[in-house]
Amino acid sequence: MEGEIRQLGVREIAGQVRRKERPKDYFVHRSLASIEALDSQIRAWACIAPRANTIEAASAVDTATPLAGVPIGVKDVLHVAGMPTAYGAQLFARRAEEFDAACVGMLRAAGAVPIGKTVTAEFAYKHPGPTRNPHDLRRTPGGSSSGSAAAVAVGMVPVTIGTQTGGSIIRPAAFCGVAGFKPSFGAVPRDGMKVSCESLDVIGWYGTSVSDIGAIADVLLSDERVLQSPARRPRVAVICGTSLHALDADAREILVMAERALIDHGATCTQIAFPREFTLLVEAHRTIMQYEFARSLASVARVVRSGLSEVLLACVRQGRAISRSQYRRMKDVQSSLRDTWSIHFGDADLILTPSVPGEAPLGLAATGSSAFNVVWSVLGWPCLHIPFGRSRHGLPLGIQLVGKWNGDAELLGWGSWVESLRRDQGATIRSESRMASSVIR
Repeated sequence: MEGEIRQLGVREIAGQVRRKERPKDYFVHRSLASIEALDSQIRAWACIAPRANTIEAASAVDTATPLAGVPIGVKDVLHVAGMPTAYGAQLFARRAEEFDAACVGMLRAAGAVPIGKTVTAEFAYKHPGPTRNPHDLRRTPGGSSSGSAAAVAVGMVPVTIGTQTGGSIIRPAAFCGVAGFKPSFGAVPRDGMKVSCESLDVIGWYGTSVSDIGAIADVLLSDERVLQSPARRPRVAVICGTSLHALDADAREILVMAERALIDHGATCTQIAFPREFTLLVEAHRTIMQYEFARSLASVARVVRSGLSEVLLACVRQGRAISRSQYRRMKDVQSSLRDTWSIHFGDADLILTPSVPGEAPLGLAATGSSAFNVVWSVLGWPCLHIPFGRSRHGLPLGIQLVGKWNGDAELLGWGSWVESLRRDQGATIRSESRMASSVIR
């Protein structure tokens, strides 16, 4: 059941419904059965909509729509009509929302069927939820969009919605081995989302492939098809590492392998040193995030303080200690560097860089490092994670492609081409095990 959803992908699922090869509610039934079979181990879902309501919604789908009958999950910081929103905090009465978030409404109008809310870290910050990595239940799935990535990885649904403030889409995509996309800042409307950081929060999504990512982008980003075949081979700026965090040997080998594949297929790759000015963006991210987060969560912390984690309360305290002049100074840094692509990367079409420092770490108390993500989040540039191989322990590894601000369609077009270069046999590094504890089948 779960394998069927993973193997077909969004376009084929909708195509089968559109061609009446499958009933409108067929894949919703498959998703619900998969969740029932697997989620006691993965714990990717915060809540599932009543089955009767979901089947009724699927049965009413217009088969002419581009996402007809496609089941989706939505991160539990976004409103979905008929489902409660708890923000990963477990503090609130389970009251069903009356209206969809804007992005959910757009997907529903395109024929998608929301079947439940996926687990998030507490208020999309650092305190992790209960979700486990499907490839090794002892390891983190990443955060804060942990449930969204894990649900796609195990085949419960073909696509899910997530959010990113620092690395909350790209990191879980990397750890769980799925495609993950963070659009340009401001590209997707945030109405109906709990916005914690006004200057950083972005709505993105996960899929089993870049094609799935593109199918959602067709609805949320454009009235035209996004995945256009590139007319030429790309010019790629390659950033192998930064001073922000060490890159482990397996992740570096995957990056080199990807660069070699690009060159072998006609791309022009140029090694670029991490721009020295960009190190200031790490401080900018921390300052902007803490300042805005503290003010967004101040009323929640005041009313239900005893029910919140110490890590969240510490961020609120730190943010309240930041002066408005410090905040404005870092906002100026953000603004001044956002339009410097040509200065630092010349005529490159995209940047090739790591998504994460290495495989998913052991343990569930933390969600891993966002060192390779926060700079792009501050800049607001679109990012795409593509699985590209495995570590010596059999865990997913991949690459991150970064595009120009508001160049989302171009990035996804290049990303589709890059994904096609992946060589399954050559992209496994000295695998010592075959995911012995994995629940993926």
